[in-house]
Amino acid sequence: MTFPAMPPAVLQFFQASQDGDADAWAQAFAQDGVFHDPVGTAPITGRAAIHAFIASVLPGFRPFLGLTPTEAHTVGNHVAVAWRGAAVALDGRPVNWSGINIYELADDGLIREARAYFNSAVFQAQLSG
Repeated sequence: MTFPAMPPAVLQFFQASQDGDADAWAQAFAQDGVFHDPVGTAPITGRAAIHAFIASVLPGFRPFLGLTPTEAHTVGNHVAVAWRGAAVALDGRPVNWSGINIYELADDGLIREARAYFNSAVFQAQLSG
């Protein structure tokens, strides 16, 4: 699938999710970046903490198929992206969810703040069986 046009760091965010690459995923963020995953939960602050979070999530799936952006809108240093997520739980059950992420980019183009809007209950229900 072809991704919609997005700034490089946001493109890296999605490509790294599909590659299951926690290093590249976290590198899309500024050193002091903030990740709300999802909005309403405690923010994850700093690239190292974001890396640790992503690295802790990926092993819970075989495989984590990643987030696929379907539509992107960029206005200045703000980007809104609609996406679909897919993974396979360790017990073989498919997990599918979708949402919208809002990104604020730093002056160097890296992600200063990412806010993920999705229904966490739907996601968790698929994991719980």
